[in-house]
Amino acid sequence: MNTTTKKEKIKFSKAFWVANTVELFERAAYYGVFIVITLYLSRILGFNDIQAASIAGIFSACLYLLPTFAGALADKIGFRNSMLLAFTLLTCGYLGLALYPTWLQSAGLVEYGTTTTFTGLPESNFSYGIIPIMALIVCGGAFIKSVISGTVAKETTTETRAKGFSIFYAMVNIGAFSGKTIVKPLREALGNEGLITLNYFSASMTFLALLAIWFFYKSSQHSGEGKTFRQIWNALIKVCSNGRLLILILIITGFWMVQHQLYATMPKYVLRLAGEGASPSWYANVNPLVVVLTVNLVTQMMRKKTALTSMTVGMFIMPVSALCMAYGNMLEGNTTILGMHPVAFMMVIGIVFQGLAETFISPRFLEYFSLQAPKGEEGLYLGFSHLHSFLSSIFGFGLSGFLLSKYCPEPALFSTHAEWQAASAHAHYIWYYFGAIALVSAIALIVYGQVVKRLDAKKATI
Repeated sequence: MNTTTKKEKIKFSKAFWVANTVELFERAAYYGVFIVITLYLSRILGFNDIQAASIAGIFSACLYLLPTFAGALADKIGFRNSMLLAFTLLTCGYLGLALYPTWLQSAGLVEYGTTTTFTGLPESNFSYGIIPIMALIVCGGAFIKSVISGTVAKETTTETRAKGFSIFYAMVNIGAFSGKTIVKPLREALGNEGLITLNYFSASMTFLALLAIWFFYKSSQHSGEGKTFRQIWNALIKVCSNGRLLILILIITGFWMVQHQLYATMPKYVLRLAGEGASPSWYANVNPLVVVLTVNLVTQMMRKKTALTSMTVGMFIMPVSALCMAYGNMLEGNTTILGMHPVAFMMVIGIVFQGLAETFISPRFLEYFSLQAPKGEEGLYLGFSHLHSFLSSIFGFGLSGFLLSKYCPEPALFSTHAEWQAASAHAHYIWYYFGAIALVSAIALIVYGQVVKRLDAKKATI
């Protein structure tokens, strides 16, 4: 009897596995581009630190704001149609990121190679032509955010959901690892031009996902399809006015503000302090590697604990991560640790803690939201769950641009290396800000958990 039950718990549908496979492709495409998005905006299109951080932050924010609405629409038109639309938009968007710079070069505004020579691009407004191209990626990604996690919710039961989301999160991070891995060899072989070329890789990944959905995705779960727009609107109002979920999203935003610094702050920080020989994309890859290796173990270890308990453990790991990242700049820069610059080495240590924290937080956060979703509204609720990244992108990237300019500015802005060294002597202060944000969020989650527990106990007695 127990053996049969165990087998039933680990059995998932074909739609579940197809959705998770294409999530791997989509994450490889996204992270290959996103890990160097601020470098792409600065070195390819000529934006300064604050402009690049602002554009990247708005891009990321919109990508996480729209899933609530895209999820509601996906519930109506069906997940298969939603994914076909999403991967078509993503393929066009990534191709655009690759092709637009070639047009700028042919127009005589810039020359690309190992380094970039601007011949009028920063003084023109043509750099902003990248915005509508990035909008295609935002719209496509908005559907993916809600539909893949929504599929996991639909294709699992209450008993198998935690396991289903741990598998989903492992696939997310295998994809993230794959995408980031391609960046360093391209930068070494092609220099700045590699930041353009990697977009062809991303376009090919999303095109493969499009083919996989077209030929292999078939689900028997169709609840919610065919809703009227009035029903969609009423469901949107209901979820957006759920105070308990909104407060949890605000608290988890603190975690994601720190997590987003892998893309907002870390690449420029390590290249400026550890030198151009540093490998920010490989350092960032430590995060998904840690997640892939530990997420199932952590899920199993915390299986008897509530989702809020698991998330709280992870939240208290994040301040440790930020402090490790700060410590590297306080070590002697002329020495190496295991062949690495101290800034790079301590960044990797910090990222290890960050990945570990993520395994406690993210899968259980998605599970928590999926269990609140009425049948037929999985896309809406899982899309809504990503609202934390909308807020953390706006505030995290915005704060990053300001802090980089203040504590770790672009070396090219200074006439001598000594002047730049003096200006960046306290670069590690950046991580103190994010460590404080993480600590406040962790304490807030404890308070939230106690309040929710009392409210639920009061309801049970009524």
